[in-house]
Amino acid sequence: MTRTVFSALLSHWWRNPLQLFTLLAGLALATALWSGVQAINAEAAASYDAAAATLGEGSYDQLTRSDGQPMDQATYVALRRAGWLVSPVVEGRLDGVRIVGLDPLTAPGGLGPVEVTEGADIGQFLSGQGQVFGRADALAALPDGPAQVDSPDVAPGTVITDIGVAQRLLDRPGQIDRLIVAPVQPVTQAPLDTIAPDLTRQVAQSGSDVGRLTDSFHLNLTAFGLLSFAVGIFIVNGAIGLAFEQRRPVVRTLRALGVPLRRLMVLMAAELAVLALVAGAVGVALGYVVASLLLPDVAATLQGLYGATVSGELQLRPSWWLSGLGVALGGTAMAAAAAFWRLAHLPLLAGAAPRALTMAAGRSARVQGALAAVLLVAAGVLALTAGSLTAGFALLATLLIGAALALPLILDRVLALAERLSTGVRARWFWADTRQQLPGLSLALAALLLAMAANVGVSTMVSSFRLTFTGFLDQRLASELYVTAEDAAQADALQTWLAPRVRAVLPIQSAPAEVAGLPTEVFGARDDATYRDNWALLSSSPDAWDAVAGGTAILINEQLSRRSGLAVGDVVPLVGRDFTIVGVYGDYGNPIGQVFMTEDAFLTLYPDVTPLQFGLRLPSAGVPALQQALADDVGLPPTAVIDQAGIKQFSLDVFNRTFTVTTALNILTLTVAGFAILMSLLTLAALRVPQLAPAWAMGLTRRELGLLELIRAVLLAVLTAAVALPLGLALAWALLAIVNVAAFGWRLPMFLFPLDYLRLGGFALVAAALAALWPAWRLARTPPADLLKVFSNER
Repeated sequence: MTRTVFSALLSHWWRNPLQLFTLLAGLALATALWSGVQAINAEAAASYDAAAATLGEGSYDQLTRSDGQPMDQATYVALRRAGWLVSPVVEGRLDGVRIVGLDPLTAPGGLGPVEVTEGADIGQFLSGQGQVFGRADALAALPDGPAQVDSPDVAPGTVITDIGVAQRLLDRPGQIDRLIVAPVQPVTQAPLDTIAPDLTRQVAQSGSDVGRLTDSFHLNLTAFGLLSFAVGIFIVNGAIGLAFEQRRPVVRTLRALGVPLRRLMVLMAAELAVLALVAGAVGVALGYVVASLLLPDVAATLQGLYGATVSGELQLRPSWWLSGLGVALGGTAMAAAAAFWRLAHLPLLAGAAPRALTMAAGRSARVQGALAAVLLVAAGVLALTAGSLTAGFALLATLLIGAALALPLILDRVLALAERLSTGVRARWFWADTRQQLPGLSLALAALLLAMAANVGVSTMVSSFRLTFTGFLDQRLASELYVTAEDAAQADALQTWLAPRVRAVLPIQSAPAEVAGLPTEVFGARDDATYRDNWALLSSSPDAWDAVAGGTAILINEQLSRRSGLAVGDVVPLVGRDFTIVGVYGDYGNPIGQVFMTEDAFLTLYPDVTPLQFGLRLPSAGVPALQQALADDVGLPPTAVIDQAGIKQFSLDVFNRTFTVTTALNILTLTVAGFAILMSLLTLAALRVPQLAPAWAMGLTRRELGLLELIRAVLLAVLTAAVALPLGLALAWALLAIVNVAAFGWRLPMFLFPLDYLRLGGFALVAAALAALWPAWRLARTPPADLLKVFSNER
């Protein structure tokens, strides 16, 4: 009997192939967008882990010089003789490839590159010629020399070799960048401040620093993936709901024949599970394609914003394709839960009740309205209290879900008002019939609402960021020309040569530090009107710039202020000296904290730091002549001289690529919403015939009915867009004021872009019109015989 019942249930899909396509396509699209985002995140995480494993980040303490400069090899020898179990590391870049030199004989277990690849020869690795390990693309960029060993486990864009070979390749004999401290040390050993007082110990932290730094970026991607998945699940929910609605007579008949309700529900669940696995597999394959197309832009974004190297090649990792199948099954179960609940509580002979879906929607309107009100109130509370990334995303979730639940109720009230205000019979019928279609179209309209709100919110955030960032660059890039010297000797000669030829030479120098337990960059600047005139302070004490020039005060960026709780008037210790904070400045695009002090104070703290980069102030008309003179008289290559426009364009290119992924996801989400409207209208077409036949019989032509269907779809899209605009603006505010602050440490001003909103509304109307065009055309061509059949049965 089970096989017969299962065949009877499956026959519904063979008779309704469009519904089957709607279910499979909706679930596949939802899974594709989710699994694509997860594939990108998994590839990035694997790259972070590989980079961390290369140098033992997160696993071992490290010793570095407090001024950030390389240490002499003699320091390493002195520490070893004093009983310190440390291992040297040197790193640098050659032809765009990061070269890491390790000593496998002293490195902690599992850190040596010889263990990366099977069959590696320790003797060959330590020989004079040496070996380099890395991925094929990184090895191909290196000059001929050491033997090359292809090792896919090495971080992207990185090669590992013996420290002696690395020093030779980088032309840095006797220099070491850091020392890795073994976890087990001798009981007695000389104090570090006695042997090497210029070294500081960095305590190991769990996880990669880069991974933690980019967590917010990947969390944003995951949020977009979830939003896209939710829009796709609306399609699935609608398809399953209509399928259950249309199969009520079949369920009634099977139950009347003696089939237990529990067995029916189990067979229906098995049926949906099979369909979910098929659609999930297709979605995972599509997600692989989506991720492959977006991964290069993600890699460029992470490299530009955070300096994190991510492989541009996508691998089929179980972590993301299994999660894709999992969310396909989970999403189907979630979408079918309400239909199963109604089926479980359905009286035996109630299966043939007409318009059951509409009546059920009417009965649940109060519950839906109450839930929407609770979620929107929760969103309001979170808007006033949220201060973390988790609370920020909770605000977004309650705001979006609450609005989606409230949308049908809002549209119903608007349509009811229009019905009361209309006078003609045809107009009143149109508004009443439109209200009647809301339950069947509510999910598709909710998908459109979320897609449009996401587009408004994200476009507002991105455009506000761009305006702020462009103004920020105009302020910060005040120098007309930027030059870079090769070494300290050339830097001194360059400053001497430039002094009579330019208005001001502004050295660009910095050193790493730790302020309030946070990684910070200390920036030393020459006292010049350039900074006073162009750096805008968000908050400051009176005469802040004069206090900084005096050498006892500092400025800090907004990121450091928010994350550490430091404010104007607080005192910060730096390298044994106390400085008073006299101002906080905006520093958009910088992922870490920054301290600004005068050049004299900087040199007292970091006397070994020699600036190699300089900003030059001169009349704009003299830029080409000075560029030519630097090449002819000083011998600087063209790559060492960059004008203001070049740096600004590079920064804006990084900015534009940063939001390529979110823009693509927004477009995909809006496309899926249009598809949801199309599928809903097509699946409702068969149910609409009994309702439209009386109107046709009373004089409305089939062409007029089709035109009214098209107008109805566009009208509902207009009303949905009117609700989506304030929702999108609220979303933008939450992203700028809460999520962005928690994720990146700075708050951006919010700007409005009416033309962009009109353009987006136009796209939504076109999408709705195109989605309704085919169903309206089919209705206009409905044979009269099909309309007449309505009057020959129980309906």
